[in-house]
Amino acid sequence: MSETQDAVMPAEQPDSAAVSPEVPGSGAPAAEAMPEKVAAPAELPESAAAPAGAEEEPAAEETAEAAAGETAEETAEAEEAESAEEDPAQRRARLCAGAEAILFTMGESVELGDLAQALEIDKREAQALLEEMTESYEASERGIRIVRLEDSYQLCTKKEQYPVLIRIASAPKKINLTEVLMETLSIIAYKQPVTRMEIEKIRGVKCDHAVNRLIEFNLVEEVGRLDAPGRPILLGTTEEFLRHFGTESIDNLPAISPVQVEDFKAEAEEEVDLKLRV
Repeated sequence: MSETQDAVMPAEQPDSAAVSPEVPGSGAPAAEAMPEKVAAPAELPESAAAPAGAEEEPAAEETAEAAAGETAEETAEAEEAESAEEDPAQRRARLCAGAEAILFTMGESVELGDLAQALEIDKREAQALLEEMTESYEASERGIRIVRLEDSYQLCTKKEQYPVLIRIASAPKKINLTEVLMETLSIIAYKQPVTRMEIEKIRGVKCDHAVNRLIEFNLVEEVGRLDAPGRPILLGTTEEFLRHFGTESIDNLPAISPVQVEDFKAEAEEEVDLKLRV
């Protein structure tokens, strides 16, 4: 009986076999089937262990910048192509419409440089455009015109429309220029920039009242100071002066003949003698 029991008793297994399960189909323990260096995870290099986002961020920024640059170049190329394809007549009409809108909106005079910048053209082309528009307005039966005032332009009503305008708008205040004011204004217009002392030297009388009245009428203004002892004020004409007398520039003022100069001096001397007698 004991021998039979010894025969059926299972053989003693090593401790490792009792713990490790067998690999299916081999009959050998799993620990023996896998080498130690396979069971242990391989060490990754530091660059591989670092998070992927650390390197992706600069790359993403570079990609975005490159894409933005390409988009800007494409936009510029598209604008150039559109400008090249635009018909000259259509471009001229577009620029005229833009200039007209600017002058109408501003109301006051607009400098040529500002107009050119707004229309995105150079000053020479802007001046040629405005001169063409000025001629077109004058030739057509329109109630408005473009007036040039030195280096500025303004949209105004034609003087022929004055009787119609005063029926709905208040009549503008008329400037009453006496003979004394006209003489003083003439001296300033032809001698500017000029000081009060120079005006008085020409006319032979005080000019404070006349100058102050011309400043009130916005025909004369202070344009600076003379680099001399006391730094006297320099006087010159205004844009309203050009508008009032219908001239584009002071360079277009009529020339004074020597005879007119002598007559003017004689009148001034006569006025001085008259005041001295009184």
